[in-house]
Amino acid sequence: MQHRIIVLGAGYTGATAAGRLAKRLHRDDVAITLVNAEEDFVERVRMHQLAAGQDLTPRPFAEMYAGTGVELKLAKVTAVDADARTVAVTAADGTAQTLEYDTLVYALGSGWDDHGVPGVAEHAEQIASRPGALRLRERLAGLTAGQPVVVVGGGLTGIEAATEIAEARPDLDVALVARDGLGDWLSDKGRAHLRKVFGRLGITAHEHTEVAAVEADRVRTGDGTAIPAAVTVWTTGFAVHPIARATTLEVADNGQIVVDRTMRSVSHPDVYAIGDAALAMGPGDKPLRMSCASGVPMSWQAADAIAARLTGRKVPTVPLRYFNQCISLGRRDGLIQYVTADDRAVRAALTGRLAARYKEIICKGAAWGVAHPVMGPVRRHRVVRAEGRAATETAAAPTEVAA
Repeated sequence: MQHRIIVLGAGYTGATAAGRLAKRLHRDDVAITLVNAEEDFVERVRMHQLAAGQDLTPRPFAEMYAGTGVELKLAKVTAVDADARTVAVTAADGTAQTLEYDTLVYALGSGWDDHGVPGVAEHAEQIASRPGALRLRERLAGLTAGQPVVVVGGGLTGIEAATEIAEARPDLDVALVARDGLGDWLSDKGRAHLRKVFGRLGITAHEHTEVAAVEADRVRTGDGTAIPAAVTVWTTGFAVHPIARATTLEVADNGQIVVDRTMRSVSHPDVYAIGDAALAMGPGDKPLRMSCASGVPMSWQAADAIAARLTGRKVPTVPLRYFNQCISLGRRDGLIQYVTADDRAVRAALTGRLAARYKEIICKGAAWGVAHPVMGPVRRHRVVRAEGRAATETAAAPTEVAA
């Protein structure tokens, strides 16, 4: 009987994990099912480009997984029963189904977080998803010259959104509201370049400003100031998909599944969590931040650990560390901030057109890596563990070695 592996979510992490498992395990021994609501891969790191009017390259899963043995099930995940080892899903036609698994890879990711600020859900737009980016695209297209656009959130997503919109629509009045100083986590060189780009693009930065409410035509700050906004874009961070919190899985306060160094749930050994859905510790015993830079290595680790445990081989460890933060500042400018292993900025930074090209290579490489999750030829190993939780638990002891 085949070992049933279900992967929930086909973002960067889930899609990579499914493909990598298919490369590591013999096809006769496993049934790998990838559950996702959309039939093509969404490059989430490019949603600001989509919102600004650019068209992205289609990446159908049917082509990506052709000949791999990965079965794509187009459905929305509605519940997970971690004790019964089942997943409830609903197909596009409304048909409900229950899927059984022996090993689950939870990669449902995250969505936008309104932080409970009044008016955000009713009046603000978001770019944490493709539907959100397309709605924002439509609204921006309907604006006339001189109308104000306010981006709330001074992190990477907010900066990329503000600069992309300002470059694509120089006729609009673009502003960014940041709770802290503009790019205050960057090096001196990085901050200086960011301010230079904001000046060149005519973006107004409201620094050290809290947003108290969002209305249809304005953003109200904590001190009562009203900032005009024909469109408000909300980019203040991400909220974990709520399904995990409703299970018996051990989760953190924010709903992330608590995992060990191999991305295995600390409460349910037949469940692995990766990407934004997982609370994993990185260098300096700091939680990995929600990002593609964290998620992809997490997917490698989970897939390799599952394959090793099922085939009786040594469990490898994949380095989970940071090298740089890649920030696009429109299509013709960028900022590559080099960082320590635990994500603290160092003095070195790459800026300008070269940085923009660097970021583009990273984005293309990330999408290419989803379709090519293992470099070079690889041998598929036979499963030697019996199916089910008992086998998973007895397989927990293999020695871990560096990859």
